[in-house]
Amino acid sequence: MRIQRVSSKWAKTKVILQNRLLSVFIPETRKYALEDLKELLGLYGTVYIKPDRGTYGSGVMRAEQRVVHLSPSEHQPDFSQPETEPLTCEAEAPAEPKLMYILRYAKDAEIFNTPEELHAALLPRIKGRSYLVQQGIDLLQHQDRPFDLRVLTQKNLQGSWETTGMLGRVAAPQKVVTNYHNGGSIFSVDALFKEHMTPEEMTATIQQLKSLGVRIGSQLETAYPGLKEIGLDVAMDQHHDLWLLEVNTLPSIIVFKMFPNKAIYRRIHRYAVAYGRLKRTRPSPTYRRRRTLKH
Repeated sequence: MRIQRVSSKWAKTKVILQNRLLSVFIPETRKYALEDLKELLGLYGTVYIKPDRGTYGSGVMRAEQRVVHLSPSEHQPDFSQPETEPLTCEAEAPAEPKLMYILRYAKDAEIFNTPEELHAALLPRIKGRSYLVQQGIDLLQHQDRPFDLRVLTQKNLQGSWETTGMLGRVAAPQKVVTNYHNGGSIFSVDALFKEHMTPEEMTATIQQLKSLGVRIGSQLETAYPGLKEIGLDVAMDQHHDLWLLEVNTLPSIIVFKMFPNKAIYRRIHRYAVAYGRLKRTRPSPTYRRRRTLKH
């Protein structure tokens, strides 16, 4: 049976939400519409707007609702750089607080006075395609850059789900996504966690991530029985809570070749060959000749 792929993020999210124990890991996610954009911005301050179908972080944008204080003589503040603290402007006279809306994409930022203006700017980028709006998560950071996690879970030789690899993805400067294809950097999970956790917390969190991969695979399999591999994009917030941003059913495998521990990639490769993702590599002619001589 061919490996099943599911391109719709919304379809996969709905299946996971059917499991009450797994639904707690899903940030609030809705199909994009102006009213939902306004409501989620009001609730969370930051949201991500992303295509329902797409890979490598292409088309992902971030919108923020921020309160600023400006005197009549001041111009609009510069939002070109992300702020880590609530923004206030010193004024000579008291000023009324003002809500402003910032749209970030690639390395650019635009400022709007109303959510309707923000929505109008989004429409030419959405181009009538199906988009989602999702609660923004305040990610942990490495060297002042946010990171998230990729968890690879595969069907093993016994046909059971097994988490076989995980890595951290650190966003490129000023980028709104962490993806390697968008300039992000790959780190081991241990290297990122040790800045934020004790060894005991690291061990527990890694085990939780492994378990989450297996549980998500089993849940998605109830609707998509032909799945053989999944890649979980997982965010970790300032409280070290885990959030499942999305699931990729054609996850990158080759990136795990980068790590010094080659046993990880060998197992990933072995499983991928067994369920048909990769072809079995043949020994080189020289290697075959040496084996023949030994016999």
